[in-house]
Amino acid sequence: MQDVLAMTYFWLKAGHIIFMVFWMAGLFMLPRQMIYLHPASEGSEASAMWAKRMGLLRKVILTPSLIVVWVLGLLLAMAIGAWDQGWFHAKLLFVVLLTAFHGIMVARAKKMIAGERPMTEKQLRIWGEFPGIALAIIVVLVVVKPF
Repeated sequence: MQDVLAMTYFWLKAGHIIFMVFWMAGLFMLPRQMIYLHPASEGSEASAMWAKRMGLLRKVILTPSLIVVWVLGLLLAMAIGAWDQGWFHAKLLFVVLLTAFHGIMVARAKKMIAGERPMTEKQLRIWGEFPGIALAIIVVLVVVKPF
């Protein structure tokens, strides 16, 4: 198994990076779309439009990308033997936090589509910063490998 993973390492890495970019783009877009939905009244044309867009974002980009990122990331970790490296454990923690963020935002988006407003626009703007901060930390961990 290790030989097969070593031969495909660069393909796994390329796929992991590509789908990570897709996933991050979706994580940046979802809070912004929620901000646009926020002032729309329930049942309005604007509400229906943003609900459709958020549903498509979730089904076409966010969830498939999340799954591919996890699968390819775990295969990469096996290929390079990252399990005993400190930087990898820290990276894994931030990927778990991004996954939790994904789930929280999707659940809140569904509530907003149903007419609830579980967060203010200001809270959505603040929460929308988390993926960028986590991404910066993950990139430093992977590239610099500080520990």
